[in-house]
Amino acid sequence: MTDDRLLLSGLRVMALCGALPEERDRAQPFELNVDLGVDLAPAGLSDELGDTVDYGAVCAAVAAAAEGEQFTLMETMAHRIVEVCLAADPRVQQVTVEVRKLRPPVPQHLSTSGVRITRHSQ
Repeated sequence: MTDDRLLLSGLRVMALCGALPEERDRAQPFELNVDLGVDLAPAGLSDELGDTVDYGAVCAAVAAAAEGEQFTLMETMAHRIVEVCLAADPRVQQVTVEVRKLRPPVPQHLSTSGVRITRHSQ
């Protein structure tokens, strides 16, 4: 296990996620933060793109999953994103995903609600 991290912060998506009927009918804004545990030493030594994880491809796969599927819970969305990240590249050893709902449907003034999960490759 490495302590190296490839960080993808502030990915904005419009997704169908929520328990309320109006959240299931209309996409709403989410912000995703993804932390990939991957050994960055090979890329650091070689300065070759092929020696690291293609974060553009990971971002595209994450956005496609978040925007292309429907979720009742943010926990489920986060779990799905972890699956996508672990499948994206065999060098990914660990994934932490944070899903933040930018307009939570509560009467109180709450700027965001969210979840953060961490999973390891098998």
